[in-house]
Amino acid sequence: MKYGVNKEILLITAGTVWIIAGANILRIGIVTWLNNSEGWMFKIGEATIVFLLFFVLIFKRLYYKHTQRIERKKEQKNCPFSFFDVKSWIVMIFMICLGITIRSFHLLPESFISVFYTGLSIALILTGVLFIRYWWLRRKTNPV
Repeated sequence: MKYGVNKEILLITAGTVWIIAGANILRIGIVTWLNNSEGWMFKIGEATIVFLLFFVLIFKRLYYKHTQRIERKKEQKNCPFSFFDVKSWIVMIFMICLGITIRSFHLLPESFISVFYTGLSIALILTGVLFIRYWWLRRKTNPV
């Protein structure tokens, strides 16, 4: 591939994409949280549950799946978008469209959006940090 990248760049890109997605969702969660700030202690508990469910049951597994897949790549120059497989790209596009649709048509109350987006965003950001951490540790043990 003419404009390919190495495994290290794929790991950094994956981490960056996850962190940017999480930061964007966190921004939406905070804005909706500020619009409806009653019962904030209960909301913190709910957001924590959302975070744990997504991070432990979904994102941590995806992190392991994608880091192992990236490590197995034999090519020196990989497609810059290959930090995800095709299925993950489809799921991500679907989730983005679903989120935009739900917010645009006000299908769920802002109290739900604030809690759900806050918990989800923290799970996304932490997963991104894991990718960056993996790259950092790998960098020390596998010099280029």
